[in-house]
Amino acid sequence: MDITGLVESLSDDLSRAAAVGGEDVWTAAESLLLALDPALRLTLMDALSQAAAEIAEALPGTSIEVRLVGREPVFVVQGPRAATPADDAFEADDGEPTARITLRLPEALKGRAEALAARRGQSLNTWLVAAARAAAAPTDGSQASHHPGGRHGPGRRVQGWAR
Repeated sequence: MDITGLVESLSDDLSRAAAVGGEDVWTAAESLLLALDPALRLTLMDALSQAAAEIAEALPGTSIEVRLVGREPVFVVQGPRAATPADDAFEADDGEPTARITLRLPEALKGRAEALAARRGQSLNTWLVAAARAAAAPTDGSQASHHPGGRHGPGRRVQGWAR
């Protein structure tokens, strides 16, 4: 981010204001501006750092740093990349058609899920698909249910005669 223009704009404003006081005031202001340039840049850097911290706080799993390169601040953003709809469609596609649903979650649960997804570098959608796949995976090693009414497993009652 080029802050030189901001520093110059403030300097110009101060020079115009000092010119009203006459030649001596204007000369003193010009000398003062040369001395204030580093302090002004440091103040702007501090303001940008505070803004970056507030933005990072609002984006779970993201960190934003402000670094000085030469005399100019540069933003460095680290964290999960924003997923595009095409990314989610590709990641969720395993050869089967995909379906779109609306899922309502409590805010606290959504926040935890977003944080977990961010730690894995995934979109929330991709993370939820993986969680649903893991939860729906057969536990007995079989690929599909052998009973048309559903799976045999914990909580299911099987009736019949055996020899």
